[in-house]
Amino acid sequence: MTKQPVGYATIGLQNLQTRAIVKSVLTKDDGSFELTVPAGKYQLAIANMGYQSKSVLLKDTIGVINTGNISITTTSKQLNTVTVTGVKPLMKQEVDKLTYDVQADPESKVVTALDMIRKVPLLSVDASDNIKLRGSGSYKILINGKESAMMARNPSDILKAMPGSNIVSIEVITTPPAKYDAEGLAGIINIITTKKGAQGYNGSMGLNYNTVYGYRANLNLTVKQGKVGYSGFVGSGKNPNMYSRFGNESTFYTPLSTPVQDGLQSRGGNNTYNSNELSFEIDTLNLITGTYNRFNGTNTSGNDQTTFARNAAKTLVQQYYLSNRGRGAYSGQDMGINYQLGFKHNKGQLLTASYKYSSSDNKQFSDIVSDHGVGYTAPDYRQYNNSGSKEYTTQLDYVQPMKVLTIEAGGKMILRNNFSNFHNDTLASTNQYQTDAKQTNDFTYHQDVYAIYNSYQLKFTNWTVKGGLRFERTKIDADFSQTGGGAFDRGYNNFVPSFSAQRTINTTSNITFGFTQRIQRPIIGQLNPFADRSNPNFISMGNPALRPAVTNNFELGYSNFAKGSVNILAHYAFANNTIQPIVSVNNRITTNSYANVGSNKNWGLDANIQYPITKKLDVNINAELMQVYLKGTYNGQFFTNSGQQGHIFTFTSFKFDGGYRVGVQVGFDSRYVFLQGRDNFYFNNAYSASKDLFNKKASVALFVSNPFAKFNKLDFFNETPDYITYNYRMNFLRTAGFNFVYKFGKFNGSIKKNQRGINNDDAANGRN
Repeated sequence: MTKQPVGYATIGLQNLQTRAIVKSVLTKDDGSFELTVPAGKYQLAIANMGYQSKSVLLKDTIGVINTGNISITTTSKQLNTVTVTGVKPLMKQEVDKLTYDVQADPESKVVTALDMIRKVPLLSVDASDNIKLRGSGSYKILINGKESAMMARNPSDILKAMPGSNIVSIEVITTPPAKYDAEGLAGIINIITTKKGAQGYNGSMGLNYNTVYGYRANLNLTVKQGKVGYSGFVGSGKNPNMYSRFGNESTFYTPLSTPVQDGLQSRGGNNTYNSNELSFEIDTLNLITGTYNRFNGTNTSGNDQTTFARNAAKTLVQQYYLSNRGRGAYSGQDMGINYQLGFKHNKGQLLTASYKYSSSDNKQFSDIVSDHGVGYTAPDYRQYNNSGSKEYTTQLDYVQPMKVLTIEAGGKMILRNNFSNFHNDTLASTNQYQTDAKQTNDFTYHQDVYAIYNSYQLKFTNWTVKGGLRFERTKIDADFSQTGGGAFDRGYNNFVPSFSAQRTINTTSNITFGFTQRIQRPIIGQLNPFADRSNPNFISMGNPALRPAVTNNFELGYSNFAKGSVNILAHYAFANNTIQPIVSVNNRITTNSYANVGSNKNWGLDANIQYPITKKLDVNINAELMQVYLKGTYNGQFFTNSGQQGHIFTFTSFKFDGGYRVGVQVGFDSRYVFLQGRDNFYFNNAYSASKDLFNKKASVALFVSNPFAKFNKLDFFNETPDYITYNYRMNFLRTAGFNFVYKFGKFNGSIKKNQRGINNDDAANGRN
């Protein structure tokens, strides 16, 4: 016992009846503090990083109270042992991951889950709402440690529809231990949703309107009665059809030609999502849980464009108008069951058996009509594509904790069946649509993954070390013979090591180091040979011949939680034959696809700072700077590209008396480096104001983003020795709206949750 004063400890004044934190204050450097106590019965709740939490009953609240010296003891436990709400730091650094405490951030009541992503270290959101982890789209998103059908199509759609208050925390796992599947070059994003469970019930409901994203509504509910518990949430959103301009311009050198496109495009739709978990405690050692998640939606789209092309003599060689009307429907679902067995002599010893079935479906239709102007002879056509996947997973996990050593081991089997049935129908001279046999295919792709793993964690007073090895056997067979590609059958093995260590410097700071290998397996969207010809001059298609890539990741980090939090992380990664987006040109038609095209090296520095300037004013800075080197050969041509990329987002909030709060966001996301070019940059600013209502059971918020500009121009460049292509689209920038959340219910006990389960994090997300 040092008997030294503890500065910047959090002192909360807690109402004994409601358990709500009425006031809070930080101790001074000498450990002293002052609080004005209103009439009533209270206790002091004391919390600080590296110390055990403590409560001190205030027996008398009349006059001046001198509590005297209050002793607190150090602990090696993590902060999640602190149960006093409203006094936890936002960030937590563990041996192999960073955790952002969304519930401790008051702004979560105001913004969407996607907005909260911007505040998390190592993560960013670009102008197209694509989520990036260290500037990469190769990662996996999990919901509560499991792959979810809600993320099967586009996680940004779900996170825009989900309020930030639905989320408890966001984990960024850049050195995944051996228990996780090896896929995702950059790492894993694990979103922990609200599951407040106890005897009784509680929940919340929310309504939201955004001038661009439309209307959204959601409901959260948790119920516990005896040994049975249920937790779940459901949400729905409606996006209006809104029009914006887009354009493309290319310069082909041999022969010289400059086609230019300009037009209007629109997109709108509806989506719903729900997540459900039912648990049954057979006894204190046996637990069964079942899960069901579903996501579905529809969309409509429209493009009206005019195309001009001139030759070297400036003579018009092509001019036509094209109209495209499309619609789509997509869905995903998964259902699973988990059995967890505990052991009497060791509460941490667990054996878990899990099974899960997942499926997704995506149907697309486009009707393309042209005025057949100068130099354009292609008939009108319609294109259809029905793609999807089915997945069956079985998993067994065992964990054995001892005094300083924890052992984990397990095995897993994933059976995936992906498909795509597509065809194009062209308008014949009989004024009837006929199927084009050359643009018809029934594509099937089977991928089976078999894995075993073993990992060890040693935990001492100042050191935590974790290491492990995972073996994966992957077997692939595919058939796309109707397009002339034939069938193939191949398999490969991977040994995937992982190592991470954390050194505690003192009660408020630590250093971490990590190394791991990761695998990037192509998914159906990258493999599917379906050629999207909705714009006949710019075709998009997959590449069935893609192979997996392996990357090596190293990182070194420093964290300090003396006041607020500071996290700094340096990293280096290299890989060969990575999957990259590629552009090729044939007869003045540009095709966007994917290919294994050489090496990717990058190093960078990430920083996240959350600092309370005063008790009411708080600042958060999330920044990243990277140097990227790319090189590779495609279609017999050697390409190389390098440059800097990164982002910086700042968030400032001020809390007034009476439950009022205002916030300001300012951010910049740079252009990202590709093998053949770069994409767009993005500047963002947003403002919000909120008010707690009904004794903090409800809150209402108003917000506006980018009020000074209605659109921003998203542009993309690709350049080779033979051509330059440039395309852009005007993205809606200015948004405004409101958000309302109401909480209800009462609990007096807790729901027991399954501690292990299936998390299929091995397939790439298709965002590069």
